Amino acid sequence: MFLSQIVGRFLVVAALAGATACSSAAQSAPAAVTGTTAVTSTAASPPQLSVLLQQALPNAEGKTFTSQIVDFPPGSAAPSHRHGQAFVYAYVLEGDVRSQVDDQAVTTYHQGQNWFEKPGAHHVVAANPSTTQPAKLLVVYVSTTGDPLQANDPHQ
Repeated sequence: MFLSQIVGRFLVVAALAGATACSSAAQSAPAAVTGTTAVTSTAASPPQLSVLLQQALPNAEGKTFTSQIVDFPPGSAAPSHRHGQAFVYAYVLEGDVRSQVDDQAVTTYHQGQNWFEKPGAHHVVAANPSTTQPAKLLVVYVSTTGDPLQANDPHQ
């Protein structure tokens, strides 16, 4: 019960962060997260990550809330990766995003759709299927303070 209350509160905060991102992303250039993007196709630029907010959670000692925008240029893809023990929530702000987590079916999410990833999940596919239109995600993490938000698979 307690975990579901925490997750519910985080999703409310994520929605607020998304609304803030949509209204203020064009006004300022957020700090970029380094060392976490790559591309599996040489034809497209890699996804670009911009942190919106990173804040230690005062009511959950040792946990940090991070929200970021992931911009997928046309045809771009991230390598398969994991987000450690973070809980991850993703919301499509613009375009379409193909995603596969663990052994679930590959799914194309459209603007306004969302998904979550359990701690320890393997994000096998994260790509913009369009070769002409960009895609944009709001991604929210609840992670252990100090843990990296993404680790790409070592064989890629």
